[in-house]
Amino acid sequence: MPDALDATPYDALLLLSFGGPEGPDDVVPFLENVTRGRGIPKERLKEVGQHYFLFGGVSPINDQNRALLDALRKDFAEHGLDLPVYWGNRNWAPYLTDTLREMVADGRRRILVLATSAYASYSGCRQYRENLADALAALEAEGLPLPKIDKLRHYFNHPGFVEPMIDGVLRALEDLPEDVRAGAHIAFTTHSIPTSAADTSGPAETHGEGGAYVEQHLDVAEVIAGAVRERTGVDHPWRLVYQSRSGAPHIPWLEPDICDHLEERHAAGVPAVVMAPIGFVSDHMEVLYDLDTEAKAKAEELGLPVRRSATVGADPRFAAAVRDLITERAAVERGQDVTPCALGALGASHNLCPVGCCPARAPRPAAAGADSPYA
Repeated sequence: MPDALDATPYDALLLLSFGGPEGPDDVVPFLENVTRGRGIPKERLKEVGQHYFLFGGVSPINDQNRALLDALRKDFAEHGLDLPVYWGNRNWAPYLTDTLREMVADGRRRILVLATSAYASYSGCRQYRENLADALAALEAEGLPLPKIDKLRHYFNHPGFVEPMIDGVLRALEDLPEDVRAGAHIAFTTHSIPTSAADTSGPAETHGEGGAYVEQHLDVAEVIAGAVRERTGVDHPWRLVYQSRSGAPHIPWLEPDICDHLEERHAAGVPAVVMAPIGFVSDHMEVLYDLDTEAKAKAEELGLPVRRSATVGADPRFAAAVRDLITERAAVERGQDVTPCALGALGASHNLCPVGCCPARAPRPAAAGADSPYA
């Protein structure tokens, strides 16, 4: 048996994710959850839902989270980490509040949260913290004991997250025809967000053009491109590009869009492109539709060879990274000196989101941060 790893003071891990429909009848109710408060008509939601209907009304994200749960539990058992793992979603079953209620009933009082978003941003971090505060408020209204909740730091530059993406880019390059492989460019993709949200992402000292959101993605892209260069001997040009824009046309969002980028690269005579979705933990709907469907159709129209590299998903190295992040954070909570693991130029992210980090669109309580109303 492996030596036991110490997760004290924590007694559970919560995998916190976005959620997604699991059948055609779920699509519109799911989108109503996502857009609640924005006054979007149901007919418009049915139009937006066409992306899901192309895939039978099923988002892959829930099955991918189930696979990650299995990988985490397997890794923890093999390495002597006695920490139960739960799962809750923002927008679909299993809902976060229901899961927290279950955890409290099971006697869990010190909970670590792993969000399926690796980078700093309002939607990728603070909004999840707001969801946690909402769930705690619901439990408080029911008279239930409230657990203390902490969120694991951003893991965008942890080796267990980055190394699988390096391997994915290498495999995608190898899959290109040999006559275009050496000249291939790499398009590192992530979810576009409003420029105003990007500019205020991360702690206040990082605010400015692109904020921590762009800075962190660029750092990861540089690490991956450098590793590819070292392992192949070829210096592939690259750029950070964006996908999945969903806002009103008059609101500036991060650009260039992946399809526009493919057109520009083709016009410049680039022989091939590898699309590397570094902003996504797994192959959920934005990857399947915006890259595997739309972007690949654009490339076919252009006659431009493209390949899409794999996301991290349930790679055992990512599960091991989560284990490392847990034991690191637990040691910090116990007052021990810790050397956090991180690649690139930025170093490890903060453990506790400071005041002013990824500020809300409108003031709302957020748990698991320096401004949390739930100490």
